[in-house]
Amino acid sequence: MASLNGGQPSQIDESMLKSLSEADKRELQQTLGNEMQKARLQESDPFTQKPPAIHNLTDICWKKCVPGAIKSNTLDRTEATCAANCVDRFMDANEAVLGHLQRMQRGG
Repeated sequence: MASLNGGQPSQIDESMLKSLSEADKRELQQTLGNEMQKARLQESDPFTQKPPAIHNLTDICWKKCVPGAIKSNTLDRTEATCAANCVDRFMDANEAVLGHLQRMQRGG
């Protein structure tokens, strides 16, 4: 894969992609999909001016997993586990919806 140069990705040409194994191509595609999903979560909606989805996720998981006052500068084990699971389920649901919409768009 192309190396990063000063924080900017270097140019990837078609010959570089052709030299990747099928497993590497799938891994690259998964990584790019994950990064695009992260970017979508951090973007605000330009039409409605709604805050980024990540703010909604934070609010939902915080209310669900941290019911009382914070007692220290870290979450306790139960709160941390709940928050991690909440984020994972949100990402899983988001991925499932996006996959379904893509299949519908392709006509399948």
